[in-house]
Amino acid sequence: MKGFDQQTLHDLEFNQIREWLAAFSIGDTAKKRLEELVPNNDFDAIEFELLRLNEFKRIRVEGESFPALDFEELLAEIKLLPIRNAVLQQEGFVRITRASELANHIIHFFDKRSQDFPNLFALLNQVYFTRELIEAIEKVFDRRGQIKDDASPELFVIRQQIAKLRNQINRNFDKEMRRYLKEGLLGDTKEAFINERRVLTVQSSHKRKIGGMVVGSSKTGSLTFIEPAINIPLNNELEMSLDDERKEIFRILQELTRDIAHQLPLIEAYQSLLTEFDFINAKTKLALDLNANLPGIVRNTRIELIDAFHPILWKTNKSLGKVTLPQSLILDPNSRMLVISGPNAGGKSITLKTIGLLQIMLQAGLLIPVHENSKFCFFQQVLTDIGDNQSIENELSTYSYRLKRMKYFLKIANKRTLLLLDEFGTGSDPELGGALAEVFFEELYNRKSYGVITTHYANIKLKADRLTNAVNGCMLFNTETLEPLYRFSIGQPGSSFTFEVAQMNGIPLDLIEQAKGKLDQNRVKMDHLLNELNREKMYLQRLNKEHIEAQELANTAREEFIEKKKRIDERLRSQQDLAEKNNLFINAGKKMKSFIDRYQTKTRKKDANNPLLEDVRKYLMVEKSKIEEAKRKVELMQQKPQKPVAKKRKTHKPEEDIYQRDKIVVGSTVKMIETKQSGTVEEIKGHLLTVVFGFMRLKVEREKLMWIK
Repeated sequence: MKGFDQQTLHDLEFNQIREWLAAFSIGDTAKKRLEELVPNNDFDAIEFELLRLNEFKRIRVEGESFPALDFEELLAEIKLLPIRNAVLQQEGFVRITRASELANHIIHFFDKRSQDFPNLFALLNQVYFTRELIEAIEKVFDRRGQIKDDASPELFVIRQQIAKLRNQINRNFDKEMRRYLKEGLLGDTKEAFINERRVLTVQSSHKRKIGGMVVGSSKTGSLTFIEPAINIPLNNELEMSLDDERKEIFRILQELTRDIAHQLPLIEAYQSLLTEFDFINAKTKLALDLNANLPGIVRNTRIELIDAFHPILWKTNKSLGKVTLPQSLILDPNSRMLVISGPNAGGKSITLKTIGLLQIMLQAGLLIPVHENSKFCFFQQVLTDIGDNQSIENELSTYSYRLKRMKYFLKIANKRTLLLLDEFGTGSDPELGGALAEVFFEELYNRKSYGVITTHYANIKLKADRLTNAVNGCMLFNTETLEPLYRFSIGQPGSSFTFEVAQMNGIPLDLIEQAKGKLDQNRVKMDHLLNELNREKMYLQRLNKEHIEAQELANTAREEFIEKKKRIDERLRSQQDLAEKNNLFINAGKKMKSFIDRYQTKTRKKDANNPLLEDVRKYLMVEKSKIEEAKRKVELMQQKPQKPVAKKRKTHKPEEDIYQRDKIVVGSTVKMIETKQSGTVEEIKGHLLTVVFGFMRLKVEREKLMWIK
């Protein structure tokens, strides 16, 4: 928001939000942007930032494998690359490689997710997937960021020479050290490093016995550091080779710098992309930390808070293990000026600050701790008058300061202004200040501004009740214990509970009655009426809550009853089915038992004419035929209607030829088609044949038999 009112940011403690954001950043660029973050009144730009931020929050919440933002900024490299014959440091090439790899990973992440996260995908318009920079740098540097031996043929030869010299120097040194150690000329430490050279630690009393160059001594002077004479020319040669190495490395890096200089636009795009994701990621971390959401954004002027928390109060209470109660309220064209009243320490100011802080956070492109079904619009100005801002330096009293602020408000307030005025009209004579506050209130109302005002003035409460688009509200108090409930209620002004609180704090009752006698009786009656209204409202709210809970309990019990009845009915049906099956088994068992009772031991020999065996066979065949008939009916029901079984049998003529039923006569041997039992035809009456199967004699339909011989 260009020229945003700085006093508003101070009053609403927005700097605390910026400090939290800065702590979540990675690089200095994003950190500086977050430290200087201010609200914006470019509605399209704000909405785009919020949508983009909400997409990144979705990525984090849904567990998408977004690349880790581990990078170092490229500001130094971007400054050097345009300069002719400039040389980047080794660390610079490592930073460019990591930035290119990270950018490639981000591009790959959005490759198949561009439709899911379109606003974040738009950030990639200046970068593209490439390994050109990485491959050019990897020709010179290894994975540890060190220059390779074969970065150039000259460097390879130089490093071979250096390795050879170092090996020779170490062999010579070890040989000299062993010799002097046997002679007892060395100190306890035996050797040391001076100017990157290995030197002998010699007892100073024996230093003239050692051939070489003295390069130093210990603090006490008891030890002398001597470079063996045999290594002096080799170390000098090594120094020259190291100098050659440095010059060759410089030449290689200069050439590599020149090779990648044409990729400066891409490197600048890397810097922009990664710092932008750093900026968005810090906002996302704060959103997750505060359980923040993106509310519905509306173009018409409307605020609808649902379960809104003041973020600073919420974090403070969370650290102390305290519960923070959420706030819910609505500001719309029909109730755009909200007057909140009630006793001190009841939460009026925190409600006002919650609305203001959430509004400027949203217009700064931040998600806010509200229910996602909340609705917010954007304002051109958010103006506050909160707290005691008297100034000794400028000789301003609290009231003078407030008058200057009000003059400023009256100058710029319009229908896209949100005003937050705490303890409106205080600081002067109550009657005179109240009258002036009422005039200010009317003027701001006529400007069609939106506002939240806290006050104790009765005339402001009455004015809000008379104005069409203004509304009263109060912070609820427990009328029995006189403790604040920190819950907001809209629709009526609140009592200050002045005398009740005084009585609870031990002020003598006679003094309280004297104070009441000094007041206009209408004023006392109005305060008493507000007190009674608040008590009755709380009673009705409690009854309503109990009714809702009882209704929910009844619904739960009803659902449980229906579910239980359903289970009982299913169990009853199951038991009935089981009983029917058991009856069948019992009847069959009784029949078999009657056969067993009639069975005599003396009739056990095989006798085809035994009447008991004949009855058993007939019973079994009847039961079997019942089963087969039921099975046949099931098969008929499963067949398609357009192909009835009867028609199929009539047209299926080959079946008669196969079974040769026309050859069946008395005395023929036949076989049951389904059971494969063989028997002899004893009698034929129409389509029924009497067939003897072993000990059984049954009447069978011709269609169920086949001719054997």
